[in-house]
Amino acid sequence: MRGIFISCAESMSILICGSLAYDNIMVFQDRFRNHILPDQIHILNVAFLVPELRREYGGCAGNIAFSLHLLGGDPLIMATLGNDGGDYLRRLDGFGLKRAHVMTIEDQLTAQAFITTDIDDNQITAFHPGAMNFSHLNHVADAKGVTLGIVAPDGRDGMLKHARDMKALGIPFVFDPGQGLPMFSGDDILNFLDMADYACFNDYEARMVCDRTGFSIEQLGGRVKALFVTLGGKGSVIHSNGTFFEIPCVASETVVDPTGCGDAYRAGLLYGISLGWDIEKTGRLASVMGAVKVAYRGGQNHAVSRDSIAERFASAFGEPLW
Repeated sequence: MRGIFISCAESMSILICGSLAYDNIMVFQDRFRNHILPDQIHILNVAFLVPELRREYGGCAGNIAFSLHLLGGDPLIMATLGNDGGDYLRRLDGFGLKRAHVMTIEDQLTAQAFITTDIDDNQITAFHPGAMNFSHLNHVADAKGVTLGIVAPDGRDGMLKHARDMKALGIPFVFDPGQGLPMFSGDDILNFLDMADYACFNDYEARMVCDRTGFSIEQLGGRVKALFVTLGGKGSVIHSNGTFFEIPCVASETVVDPTGCGDAYRAGLLYGISLGWDIEKTGRLASVMGAVKVAYRGGQNHAVSRDSIAERFASAFGEPLW
């Protein structure tokens, strides 16, 4: 596989703590709601015919690092693979993505996601963690030259450990619980926020966080420098220093697959934060990255140039990116 990326112009390494996984993606050519009886949820037993099935390379760490590398950032992946992870390692090598901190757990399978998407882009996902449950065996202190990090969905123990380690080492980081949110109590979430400098949730996760902690999203935003909430096709909002920013959704040429859009968004956040951009510009780049990704299947197939990303930004917001 030939490298297609522009080499990193920045010397600041960004540590991406999260999962590497194989995504088995299925498309249901109808709406879930047409086949689920709301008053029978307690005895739910449904099957969806999915004539389209494909396997993609995924996991939040892999997806975020892929998009960050597209931008010219310098991602360091910290994650675990199982004994079936050889193909993934070769893929990382082919794209020039650093894998010195990717550990192989020999008696486990790589994490596997089974994702079904309907025609409204709603998703139902089943996830087998496998090697991801051993992510705590990786040590943040082993990664040198790190100036920013993210704690993305991973094994519970790993997320807790990596957050504590970054805080202890003085590395600013983004708390991004994503699909891992159900593993944490309200007190856990507040502890993460008090260690983190930034946080990012989708709209459903934001409501869950508020429910579990008993605080409003505005109050939670006051615990970090900036809290980002993505709203799908409605864009995103940012809470920072008592200020509320609305970031519009950037129109995509075509909508193919939402899988990995949130990870592309987070790559934009990390890139902007690492360069010291203001929060609004950072959010706008994140919105562009989500729009770029949605036009491609899977989380790591949007092979676009750095210049084309800048053109999309200028077209959407009327100002240059660089």
